[in-house]
Formats: sequence, structure tokens, C-alpha cells
Amino acid sequence: MRLLARTLLPILLAGAAAYACADDLPPIKKLRFEEDYSGLLARPAHSWPGCWKAMPLDTESTGYISIGGEIRQRYEYTNNPTFGQDPQDKHGVWFQRYALLADLHWNEHFRLFGQLNSALETGRREDPSPVDEDQMSWQNLFAEFSADSGEKRSLALRAGRQEIVLGSGRLVDVREGPNVRRTFDGARAFLRNPRWRLDLLATRPREDNPGVFDDGANNRFALWGAYATLPAFGYLGSIDVYYLGFQDEDAQFVQGEGREQRHSFGTRVWGNQNNWGWNWEALYQTGSFADGDIDAWTLATETSYRWNNLPWKPELRVSINIASGDDNPDDPDLGTFNPLFPRGNYFSEAAVFGPRNFYNFHTFINAQPSEPWSLTADLNFFWRLETQDGLYSPSGQIIRAPNGSVAHFSASALSLTAEYTIYRGLVLTAIHTVGKPEKFLEETGAHEILNFTELTMQYRF
Repeated sequence: MRLLARTLLPILLAGAAAYACADDLPPIKKLRFEEDYSGLLARPAHSWPGCWKAMPLDTESTGYISIGGEIRQRYEYTNNPTFGQDPQDKHGVWFQRYALLADLHWNEHFRLFGQLNSALETGRREDPSPVDEDQMSWQNLFAEFSADSGEKRSLALRAGRQEIVLGSGRLVDVREGPNVRRTFDGARAFLRNPRWRLDLLATRPREDNPGVFDDGANNRFALWGAYATLPAFGYLGSIDVYYLGFQDEDAQFVQGEGREQRHSFGTRVWGNQNNWGWNWEALYQTGSFADGDIDAWTLATETSYRWNNLPWKPELRVSINIASGDDNPDDPDLGTFNPLFPRGNYFSEAAVFGPRNFYNFHTFINAQPSEPWSLTADLNFFWRLETQDGLYSPSGQIIRAPNGSVAHFSASALSLTAEYTIYRGLVLTAIHTVGKPEKFLEETGAHEILNFTELTMQYRF
């Protein structure tokens, strides 16, 4: 209790001071280096929060430094992990995540950003996984050089360790749900103008180790490619077009193990009009796996409608997704889709399944009883696409091999989420998920009812 009190006290004191000026600050973003506090430079240097969010380097330049951070406390309890297949944690798991960041804008052309993270775990029956604990590491540490190229175009080069989110995070994301967020070592180049943006990247993911400053680039994997965003035609909103290359020196599928090299070509159409919202994505993959060829694909859709004129502003979202699997493990070719580096909680916070060899119907109902309150109920049905292929985790591990079953229906789940924003940056979240094993799991091994509970307090400043 004393430890909890020492954790809560600075959060409440800092948050109470920030509450009065929260309306004047830019929104807190998933990628903290995307926040822009340069507008605070016009305030007196001693005023809140300019005294630490935009501290000028001197009175004759536009340079400044911004300080921020995060404290996240999360308790999780899963009864019958992976439907009874994995070891049971007796009392649940307490996750702690702390971050301190500094964003130095030396001038309009040079920037240095550093974010130091500590992720701790208590309660695992077995040793913590790589996404549970990393006692001290650089989450972000990069230099960025930028220049204007005329006609309101800008060019930037960023080199070092950096978090990456592409599009809606279906293929490349920071993996916010787990305790250790994903990050990459490498270089990115950006070319922007007011209507479009082009990103080029050549990176390797960080190897997550549990100790202090013991993380390096993971040479098993590589990610490279180009990602463009531009206006779509008519009422389609915006469109993303991209190519992503991927390499895994030791890939594992139901078919076997081997070196994997993939080339992903995709497009995403997204936007909103009146009360409607949409986010549709299609992708084709080719390449090689061991001695065979890769032929894989996916289609992911999400469509929403919000009744802004009704109390609580209810919103209905329907998501229909499908990803290819392998139809013949005895031939050398591979048909299983690979989501590369997706969100850890792709289908739910319980994070049991990953988007490979599946088709899925997922519907959400969200309501806002008041401005700080958000309530969500979602129902998820999950099938295997190919009966000769199995089920995979979000990280790509094989959860359940086919084991001779020809059943498609694998699992269903109901989740309830409540989120309350006390003030800017301080959010409380409660989630409960009930997962029911269906015919495929019942025929091939452990098939207990899964219950997952998550309680989170997160403060970002």
C-alpha cells in the first residue's frame, strides 16, 4: 500500500496542476514524439505548462526542449489462459510501466528525441515473456534532420531507435496493450506536402530482453518499404498505398520451419462522412518460405455509424476480416498470411489469437454517458479459414495445430470495457472478457471457458 501511495501521489499532484490548462494543450498521442508544443513558446517562460513543455533554449532562436513521461499501473487476471492450455497464474499479474522523455528542437532543421522506459512484472507463474518485462531501455532515441523543398513540401530524415505505426496499425504498430511496447532500430525518410505524405523505412525490431540496457537490434527480423497517404476520389476520404518487405530467419508455421522473406502490396481506404466512418484494407503477399513460394492475402473491414443526436451518442461498428491460411502442409508452398508486426491486442485485450488463417465477425457498441465516460460492448466470432492450418498467437506462435480436425468454428468472446478520463492524461480502464471455446478447440485439446480481467491506471504528461 505504501508503494501504491508513493506512485499515486505524484500523479494526482501533477494532474491537478495540469487540469486548469488542459484545454490549451495539444492532444496526447500514441507516438509521443508527434506532439507539438511549439505554440506554448508565446507564453511567459514561468507559466504552466510552458515551464516544462516548451522551454526556450534562448531568447533569440526558435529552439526549445519539451519534457514528458508516463506512469502506467495494470492488473491482469486470466482464468484458464489460452482456454486452459497455458499455465495458470495464481493471483494474476501486476504490470508497471514508467517512461521519461525529452524532445530537443535545436532549430527548425535539427531535432533529438529520447524516451527512457522501464517495464516491470510481478506474479507470473513462469518467467516473464519478452512483452512483460524490460527493466530499463531506450524506447526512442533518434536524431531528425529536416529541410523545406519548396511549394510547401518538406523532407525529413530520422535515424536511430524509434516507434513506428503505419496506417491503423494492422501491420506495423507499437503494441500498446502488452507491458513492453515495440520499437525499431533503423532509418526513415519523410516527404510531405499539405495533400500527401510518403514514408520510406529500413529497420529491424528491437530485441526485448528483461535486463538493464541489454536490448539491441533483433537480427532475426527485418522490415523495409514505402508507405504513401493521399486524398482519395469523391467521398472515399483518404487512401494509403504501400509496399512492405519482411524477413524472418527462423519462421515457424504448421507447415514447418525455415527462412521467410515476404513482399506485401496493399491499399487502405479510410475516412468519415457525416455520421459514417470506414477503414477498409486489402493486401497481397508473395515471397519465399524455406524451399517454397508464398501466396497469401487478407481483407480487413471496419464500418461505423454514430447517432450524435441521441443521448450518450451511441456508435455501432461492424468489422469483418479474413486472412489466408495454408491448404496443404505437405507441399513446399505456403499460403498462411503474416501480419508482420501488428497490434498485440488485435481482436481483444485478452490477446489470444493473431490474424492468420481466420475469418472473423466482430461487432461493437460504444456509448458516452458523459464527456469523460466511454462504455463499449463487443462480440467476436472466430473461425479457421483452412482446416489444414492451425491457430496462431499475435506474435505468430502456433497455438493449436490442426490435429486432424475439420472444424472451422474456433471461439467466441464477449468483452465489456469502461474508460474514464479524470483529466488530461489520466485515464482509468476496466475490461472483462469471457471467451468460449468452440468446436475446433473442443476437438483438439484444452477447451475451458476463458475469463480475462484488466484494470489499468495510466497517466501521461
